[in-house]
Amino acid sequence: MDIKRKKELLTEWKNRNPEMGVISFRCKCTGQSFLGISKDTKADYNSNHFKLLMGGHPNKRMQELWNRCGEDTFEYAVLKVLKYDDPKADHKDELEALREKCLAADPQAEKIWR
Repeated sequence: MDIKRKKELLTEWKNRNPEMGVISFRCKCTGQSFLGISKDTKADYNSNHFKLLMGGHPNKRMQELWNRCGEDTFEYAVLKVLKYDDPKADHKDELEALREKCLAADPQAEKIWR
């Protein structure tokens, strides 16, 4: 691949608008959900999934359920998607407000990250 094409691809990647929102990992054997805010839902799914597979997820309860019940009992979902225009702007407060709505709607849900 030539340098010009590499620069084009890098520019496209930097200017992309990744899906932002509230992600959920739900354990079907207990019904418990773990919700997180995400500035890139696909990347955060991959990150959490890898940590769980390797046995080193920072949420000890989520890791315990994964180890006990197995990967097949977990469902992944994007619960809410944030509509936004500027990917470089800080959307943390909006994402946290969305997560709080989701937490209020599900009594068995907790945050993935504290």
